[in-house]
Amino acid sequence: MAKVPPEEEHPVKAFGWAARDQSGHLAPFNFSRRETGDEDVRFKVLYCGICHSDLHSIKNEWGFSFYPLVPGHELVGEVTEVGSKVNKVKVGDKVGVGCMVGACHSCESCKNDLENYCPKMIFTYNSIYHDGTFNYGGYSDTMVANERYIVHFPENMPLDAGSPLLCAGITVYSPLKHFGLAQPGKHIGVVGLGGLGHVAIKFAKAFGAKVTVISTSPSKKDEALEHLGADSFLVSRDPDQIQAAMNTMDGIIDTVSAVHPILPLLGLLKSYGTLVMVGVPDKPLELPVFPLISGRKMVAGSGFGGMKETQEMIDFAAKHGITADIEVVPMDYVNTAMERLAKNDVRYRFVIDIGNTLAATKP
Repeated sequence: MAKVPPEEEHPVKAFGWAARDQSGHLAPFNFSRRETGDEDVRFKVLYCGICHSDLHSIKNEWGFSFYPLVPGHELVGEVTEVGSKVNKVKVGDKVGVGCMVGACHSCESCKNDLENYCPKMIFTYNSIYHDGTFNYGGYSDTMVANERYIVHFPENMPLDAGSPLLCAGITVYSPLKHFGLAQPGKHIGVVGLGGLGHVAIKFAKAFGAKVTVISTSPSKKDEALEHLGADSFLVSRDPDQIQAAMNTMDGIIDTVSAVHPILPLLGLLKSYGTLVMVGVPDKPLELPVFPLISGRKMVAGSGFGGMKETQEMIDFAAKHGITADIEVVPMDYVNTAMERLAKNDVRYRFVIDIGNTLAATKP
């Protein structure tokens, strides 16, 4: 039996940009989305952030990509239709969808509002939904999702600069909260000054922490201190600087996805300190055990947060004026943006202006 074409799979027509193969080249793509169910929210996509995981996915660098693939899990827009049982948002509200659109809702993680750690969690794109059909992401004109996975955007949160918070924001907010680092007076290290790192600085400062940026690039010092408000800056390759800061930090958020040594970072931690890995290096890192034992230190990992915490994060960000530093680009620039992202040539997050530029790319 022939497979149903994407544009005929569901009743609602949709248009976006998709990669067709491992080249990762994105091009216009007609597909469809399901009807608005009783618990569903449909919205017009206005902006979508470009996450580094989008780049990995379109090129199948993690080995589990399905094509055609429409990326995007930092999408925001305006509600156009709600199901009969929806009470969280209404037509006209500004909303977003982050990294996931489904889970089992019965396991321990789901019961504790940690759907992101559910064994059956369903990603926003490059995944199979409950009905057996394929999920497509936010580089598209319309989105539908169960209201549980809808984030309501406060009126004072800009949609363009707020969209990256749905991934980058919650990925750093969640470990700061969970590991007891969201308290005034804590000393937090942030490794890497990119899409995640720059937002981590903003959240940590809003929590009242002292923040030290740890980077291999001395050229980023002025940016970290003067623009982003960090308190100090360490060049991780300078042994004298590292030595001077030994045993001073309560926790470190490591956002770097390249292979790098973690021994110097463990040395920076106070006793009982925690090094939290949120970047994803493609090869195993060496873990020296002695510094863990000698200071009862911990190396931990953390993913993005559950839906309750994601809403809490957006509300906190709106209250404290926290947004991502972005470069807004038109839809037809997306392949160039991906090339620049691969070279880390962005400060600090690309956001696609879907609402104003996608329609013009229709064949």
